[in-house]
Amino acid sequence: MDIKPEVIQGRKPHEALDVALLQEHVLKPVLGITDPRTDPRISFIGGPASAQKVQALVDVGRYVCGFSLYPVSTSDIMAIADAGLIMPPKSTWFEPKLRDGLFIYSIE
Repeated sequence: MDIKPEVIQGRKPHEALDVALLQEHVLKPVLGITDPRTDPRISFIGGPASAQKVQALVDVGRYVCGFSLYPVSTSDIMAIADAGLIMPPKSTWFEPKLRDGLFIYSIE
């Protein structure tokens, strides 16, 4: 699907993300999912082959429908952070995953 420019015109950066538009125009009004964080009818599948995994789960009948969204751009993330806003639910999967851990370097 393509979103018409007038749909996102004048929105705050976090309200113009694909995930926010999906929530506003499909999940809530069509499927009745008001809170994607807690609704047991929705789950998230991330990773490099996530679109294929979603399709396979729908094809075998585990889910009725599935959605695959484009990744959030770095400029979108920066605009949201610069505006002091937070990312919407289900929008923060990043690939490749950054290594995490604590490194300490002695500067004696």
